[in-house]
Amino acid sequence: MSKKNAGHSTDHQTTDNQTKVQVSDPVRRFVDISNARHDDQRDVMRRIIAAGHCPFCRQNLERYHTPPIIKEGKYWLITTNKWPYRHTRHHWLLIGLEHWESFAEAPAAAGAELFELVAWLERQHNLPGGGVAIRFGDTDYSAGTVKHLHAQVIIPDIEADDFQPTRFKIGKG
Repeated sequence: MSKKNAGHSTDHQTTDNQTKVQVSDPVRRFVDISNARHDDQRDVMRRIIAAGHCPFCRQNLERYHTPPIIKEGKYWLITTNKWPYRHTRHHWLLIGLEHWESFAEAPAAAGAELFELVAWLERQHNLPGGGVAIRFGDTDYSAGTVKHLHAQVIIPDIEADDFQPTRFKIGKG
């Protein structure tokens, strides 16, 4: 799906050689508020639902996401997560510049650039280690709040006095 049709809320399904048009649930078209972890995050998501567009598409991102863009490539941008996981020292988001919901929609070159940008973060911040997680597709499976292909680079704060391991949730439940 490209940026220009990321605002549509109609899905086409083929069943028994017929095409039936099914209107997507407008509340879950671009965001899944049930996966939000913070009250202020839910407040922002209600505004996004009312607007009816993807908050991670480049033309909408700065309406809802206040942390600055750190670096922008041809396919991805890097920013800090506005709502980082607990017990993390760093939590960055790498957001696809096009509205891709799955890997199949993104060009192969986007994968190469994603690795380059994660390596750039690793060098830039002298990262000793961490995790990279990518959310894609149906938010019942990904447990994401935004239905837009994005990666998270998560560095735990293992030196904090109250440190507990950072957990990345996959699947709703």
